[in-house]
Amino acid sequence: MALEISGKLIKKLSVQSGSNDRGGWSRQEIIIETPGQYPKTVCVSLWGDRVNDAEKYNEGDMLKINFEVQSREYNGRWYTDIRAWRVELEAVASATTSTAATPPPSASAPSISDDPFANSAQQVDDLPF
Repeated sequence: MALEISGKLIKKLSVQSGSNDRGGWSRQEIIIETPGQYPKTVCVSLWGDRVNDAEKYNEGDMLKINFEVQSREYNGRWYTDIRAWRVELEAVASATTSTAATPPPSASAPSISDDPFANSAQQVDDLPF
């Protein structure tokens, strides 16, 4: 299952490396803070070639991260890891540019009153949702 999270990069931890029976490995953890009324701090792991990708981001950058959650057992305890498989800068669009980019409705576009099936006496939406 792949998931996505966005947040501000607040810290890059040092790169860890080692080797096992499958060869060498490297890992770097980054800390992001999610936006919103109740921001959350999340530690995300970058493995292998993704460690090099982290060099191009600076603290304060807004990132969009696609990740997988993996858990493993070691000596009777379970450890959960958030492993990023894609990290990219998040495109931030302001409300003023999005409304300016929206064209005004054209005169030829049908309106609710042009609908032959519309109730001309009352244009109220009575749906509960």
